[in-house]
Amino acid sequence: MTLVALILYFAVLLGIGFYCRKKSTDVNGFVLGGRNVGPWLTAFAYGTSYFSAVIFVGYAGQFGWKFGLSSTWIGIGNAIIGSLLAWVILGKRTRTMSQHLNSSTMPEFFGNRFNSNSLKICASVIIFVFMIPYTASLYNGLSRLFGMAFNIDYSACIVLMTVLTAVYVTAGGYMATAINDFIQGLIMLFGIVVIIIAVLKAQGGLSHAVEEMKAVQDVSAGVTNGEFASVFGPDIIGLLFVVLLTSLGTWGLPQMVQKFYAITDEKAIFKGTLISTLFALVVAGGCYFLGGFGRLFADNPNIYNAEGNVVYDAIIPEMLSTLSPALIALVVILVLSASMSTLSSLVITSASTLTIDFLKDNFIKNMSEAKQVRCIRVFIVVFILISAIIALIQYSSSVTFIAQLMGISWGAMAGAFLAPFMFSLYSKKITRASCWVCFIFSTVLMVLNMIARPYFPEIIQSPINCGVFTMISGFIIVPLVSAFTKKQDKDRLEQIFECYKVN
Repeated sequence: MTLVALILYFAVLLGIGFYCRKKSTDVNGFVLGGRNVGPWLTAFAYGTSYFSAVIFVGYAGQFGWKFGLSSTWIGIGNAIIGSLLAWVILGKRTRTMSQHLNSSTMPEFFGNRFNSNSLKICASVIIFVFMIPYTASLYNGLSRLFGMAFNIDYSACIVLMTVLTAVYVTAGGYMATAINDFIQGLIMLFGIVVIIIAVLKAQGGLSHAVEEMKAVQDVSAGVTNGEFASVFGPDIIGLLFVVLLTSLGTWGLPQMVQKFYAITDEKAIFKGTLISTLFALVVAGGCYFLGGFGRLFADNPNIYNAEGNVVYDAIIPEMLSTLSPALIALVVILVLSASMSTLSSLVITSASTLTIDFLKDNFIKNMSEAKQVRCIRVFIVVFILISAIIALIQYSSSVTFIAQLMGISWGAMAGAFLAPFMFSLYSKKITRASCWVCFIFSTVLMVLNMIARPYFPEIIQSPINCGVFTMISGFIIVPLVSAFTKKQDKDRLEQIFECYKVN
């Protein structure tokens, strides 16, 4: 049954990819869907790019184990801060100014906004360096689920996912991705609700499961009084940092912000805001709520490694291992949907950035539209292959720096871009120099956190906490540096911001 469902699912994805091929003949059509993507498709594309298998399998297992039922706040934060406020604060202005400046990517936006080709190149390099390990992380968690459902090797999962994503993305571009994201999003919405009901039913119902969580203790972590079932859990500070990184961080991630470039018009943004927020509340809130019951499976030997340490990626699969074949089929398709939708968004962002912002005009002069689209397609395949190779290396060896680099990717990109981008949409006082300082500060700090973590103050030794620190610091760095550095030409600023006068 699982195999039949997967075959049908794959056939639909590929069919949509080839159907959208005729709409992806130029750069605007391939990268942004002609800037004519409706609110439903945009909202689902935003949500499915946001929540991947990393969330469902990795983060839900890890933070559910660490914070208990209070980990649900992470999903609520993702919905309110990462979706609702992101759309309200960034949506309309991003769509309006990016179209006015004829920008298809975030680096191109910075280059046109500050009249700086070097700033554009720097932003594209940051995306190139930190996007690939983030992309590779999407394969994590699939191995256990596929092993549970089919008893096949992880390598086969990676090859399958790589080939399918490469085919439909290179064929249909952003529009194929958006339509497939809508289908994958529906699967995620339905799947997470059904799975939560099934898992709680197996634990004797919601009330019984909560009562069992109240009895859970972890003396080594200093938790002995039922805090795993409390409102704010055993570590409210740690919980707050996770909420901020996974929620506020989306405001500075290129693959997320780019969704606002493509939406059809400003009127669609209101509807998209509501849809995106509800999607995040169900999917993210549901994932973390489910993960919050992970401690009930503490006596399962399959969630520990040979040294007796908890393997967080194993918690959710073990929670689901006793479900019926039909529900396991739904789980496999759900996690594949979450992974492939995010993967497609990341590789389009990476490939378009490398082509439009790095190669075009800098290394290849007079690059035609057709040549740009061909180049983007080639780089999509290259990025997917590289991410797959990294995932295979991590899985089959004891290389640890790759996993560490994955952990700093989100913090580095969000820290570098969030404050400069947001201030650039609202303020005429922001300078080119402030963007440079923020870019350098965030990326260098996150790399140092990876290679010299013991020397950091304890509160920001964790990559999560350090990522939040870089984002918050950006809101201080950008206005402070702008106050003491050369402003842009007034006439040029008037031209940039005139787009808001007619909207």
